[in-house]
Amino acid sequence: VALKRMLNFNVPPVKNSTGEPVWKVLIYDRFGQDIISPLLSVKELRDMGITLHLLLHSDRDAIPDVPAVYFVMPTEENIDRMCQDLRNQLYESYYLNFISAISRSKLEDIANAAIGANAVTQVAKVFDQYLNFITLEDDMFVLCNQNKELVSYRAINRPDITDTEMETIMDTIVDSLFCFFVTLGAIPIIRCSRGTAAEMVAVKLDKKLRENLRDARNSLFTGDTLGAGQFSFQRPLLVLVDRNIDLATPLHHTWTYQALVHDVLDFHLNRVNLEESAGTESTPAGARPKKKNKKSYDLSTSDKFWQKHKGSPFPEVAESVQQELESYRAQEDEVKRLKSIMGIEGEDEGAISMLSDNTAKLTSAVSSLPELLEKKRLIDLHTNVATAVLEHIKSRKLDVYFEYEEKIMSKSTLDKSLLDMISDPDAGTPEDKMRLFLIYYISSAQAPSEIDLEQYKKALMDAGCDLTPLSYIKQWKAFTKMASAPTSYGNATPKPLGLFSRVMNTGSQFVMEGVKNLVLKQQNLPVTRILDNLMEMKSNPETDDYRYFDPKMLRGSDSSVPRNKNPFQEAIVFVVGGGNYIEYQNLIDYIK
Repeated sequence: VALKRMLNFNVPPVKNSTGEPVWKVLIYDRFGQDIISPLLSVKELRDMGITLHLLLHSDRDAIPDVPAVYFVMPTEENIDRMCQDLRNQLYESYYLNFISAISRSKLEDIANAAIGANAVTQVAKVFDQYLNFITLEDDMFVLCNQNKELVSYRAINRPDITDTEMETIMDTIVDSLFCFFVTLGAIPIIRCSRGTAAEMVAVKLDKKLRENLRDARNSLFTGDTLGAGQFSFQRPLLVLVDRNIDLATPLHHTWTYQALVHDVLDFHLNRVNLEESAGTESTPAGARPKKKNKKSYDLSTSDKFWQKHKGSPFPEVAESVQQELESYRAQEDEVKRLKSIMGIEGEDEGAISMLSDNTAKLTSAVSSLPELLEKKRLIDLHTNVATAVLEHIKSRKLDVYFEYEEKIMSKSTLDKSLLDMISDPDAGTPEDKMRLFLIYYISSAQAPSEIDLEQYKKALMDAGCDLTPLSYIKQWKAFTKMASAPTSYGNATPKPLGLFSRVMNTGSQFVMEGVKNLVLKQQNLPVTRILDNLMEMKSNPETDDYRYFDPKMLRGSDSSVPRNKNPFQEAIVFVVGGGNYIEYQNLIDYIK
């Protein structure tokens, strides 16, 4: 909604206006591109009057009779380039929108350039949009994509990090979270664990929200913000969790569709890039081998199959694709039949009576055709994506890893020794093996003895693993051991449902032989448990000493004692150091 308002020159778009939109160009930087692309398709941009969308730092021709909407970060080089555009008189008028708030001094630079270029009247509006975050789902956002390694787990937990670097990282995170709440139009109540990076974020965010509320004239949370009236009168809870409370989950191999796509394929900002296998047709001798085609697919909110199945266990997805395909084929025959009816020969009575009978049928065929074609497109898309995932599962035995790790994490008895898993040359990449071992190491109450550890290390090295992660986790474990008890993951293990149903094995293009049909048992992961405790106001040693901030209270109090005892209706969970799709899915299942 905020983006659409911006593209409409910062006036809310009128729903029923019949006139043509005002044609305009959109100029963005990489950051702006990342924010817009998961949310608005090229067609939607065109419907809003955007004829061209160009990167700020590309070579752009002057188009003197159209307005330009800029959507960029307020960085030095962006501002220099905008000033240059003004001097070159590229566009008729300029609507400058900054993703994050622009500083006074940079604003003056633009003003000076405008005066110098005699273009003051053409700079129509300058807006801080506070949109410095990327929305990937109706209920999920990430901070950034361009320089995500700057706010990654590694960046925050580097042993050699300086205080100033840490400050910068925290400010970056807080800036994005602040933008998120401005756009939401709500002031959260903040809870966080003590003595962690999450606490640093909480303190800074509380301060920033507080300062903004105090500045009555410029407060972003009063009056006609977007979010006003969007929420119930109750404020949302923001739970800031530190990644270090649970390092096993992000290493865990997964079994649900979306999380698998993210784990094994190249999946960024809701777009998956696949290398198409060159096909089996033989290349003539001496000819160059065919180049692999890259295809990319958008897995978006408008994709009904994706929305329905992104949280399903993989075998179920494969089965559903198959069913969709069969129902599509049935409808396709119907279309062919209708077409053949159309080619009516002879003027005999029968044909005429058939015609009147079929006109109705035909109309429905014509109207359902686009729908059928869209259905076909989605089936093809998911057939390709699911096949690519399946290749990984089979070649790396990911089903075995998933099941084995679940057993480790839930402390069940293992049917096969860990050493065998690591030494098995057919199971998994070196990285898969390392992930498995780290989960074992993190989850075990007693660290393995030095002798055992040496044995594991040797096996890992023989398998081609890089042992650096292990030394980090060793230190991490020694450190967290002092801090807290090991995390529990509940004790449910996935139940194999026997092999796939017969349909799957015979008529399907997914050859699932040998892949286990595992079904997930619902259990809450640590992040979900923490949310549950804090939302429902349950007393629990895990969360009892979480700090409590209310930016609306006049004086900040350092308390763990919540003011209100009512459970929350809405919550935002943010993991400092990076959440992941497994946790996202777990939270969704918890809500259900």
